[in-house]
Amino acid sequence: MYKVRTLNNISVDGLERLPRELYEVASELPCPDAVLVRSADMHNMEIPTSLKAIGRAGAGVNNIPVERCTEQGIAVFNAPGANANAVKELVLTGMLIAARNVCDAWSYVQSLEGDDKTIETCVESAKKTYVGTELLGHTLGIIGLGAIGVQVANAARTLGMHVIGYDPSITVDRAWQLSADVQAADSVDHVLGQSDFVSLHVPLLEETRGLISGRRVRTMRKGAVLLNFSRAGIVDDAKAVEALDAGHLRMYVCDFPTRQLIAHSKVIALPHLGASTEEAENNCAIAIAEQLRDYLERGNVRNSVNLPDAGMPLNGSVRLAIVHANKPNMLGQISTALAEAELNIVDMLNKSRGTLAYTLIDLENTVCADLIRRIEAIDGVMKVRLPQ
Repeated sequence: MYKVRTLNNISVDGLERLPRELYEVASELPCPDAVLVRSADMHNMEIPTSLKAIGRAGAGVNNIPVERCTEQGIAVFNAPGANANAVKELVLTGMLIAARNVCDAWSYVQSLEGDDKTIETCVESAKKTYVGTELLGHTLGIIGLGAIGVQVANAARTLGMHVIGYDPSITVDRAWQLSADVQAADSVDHVLGQSDFVSLHVPLLEETRGLISGRRVRTMRKGAVLLNFSRAGIVDDAKAVEALDAGHLRMYVCDFPTRQLIAHSKVIALPHLGASTEEAENNCAIAIAEQLRDYLERGNVRNSVNLPDAGMPLNGSVRLAIVHANKPNMLGQISTALAEAELNIVDMLNKSRGTLAYTLIDLENTVCADLIRRIEAIDGVMKVRLPQ
């Protein structure tokens, strides 16, 4: 039986994908085989030697020590696209409330006193203060065309906006999903200089930290609206505030409040609501539970952030799954160990990703503990197991 430890509340719809006859699931479990997590910070957590996989019920993995897990041969999974619709809808909401000055107008109405006649008079005289703009015909620039960015782009086209997008790493699948009317940009600066609204959809990595710097804010169109529903740290918030104060930016809408942002009248800061819908939480939990099952029971890898995608139907009576360094003669040493144990290979799959490789081997006969230990002792082998 597999043991799965939950570090946050995980949707019941997802947990139900882990059958009770095969899985023990609890928030406190010794020697777990897998961990399910949403927002809990795992960086200072001791990683048990029993751990084979971590499933993040969401897209970002900044709360997981991915590099440390990789060194120990632990697969880290996420659920890209499962919350894309929820984030897309919030981005559209952000554009609409910024364009129509909804927050300021709502605050004004809440401040009104007097009877209905007085309120009506005040409203009619003050409404011109909150005149906004329509989205129709304006240009939305999108930086990052993954699952969310593509959905935002397509929805904006449906609303009649011009859309320009930049993503040097866009996948073939995402490119097929993208509306043919979306204009391709050749740089971040190209997007910023052409857009009335700019929406960010990139992960927080060293190369994206501070991506929207003071210099880049100054290249944006005067009166533009900046939206960050991606990750805190991608925008230099202090420089964005300076641009708001100078009247260069019209509004900054983000999902990551700070004291500086909360205090600013031209900032709409929300409490990290991007994926906070029942549907998104269910979708993420279901996706990650199914990926964990496929990995634990069959050794197949889908949507891992550190292991290469790998999967094949079971063609023997026993499957061997090995996480190892991507260097010469690894397969030779593993094959030699199997041959000396008089085990015949029925099928084999080897995939690599950077410095890491992953091998699935289907065998005719059972594998003894001594052979497992011998393969584990090969220099560069991180984890060996028998999925079942």
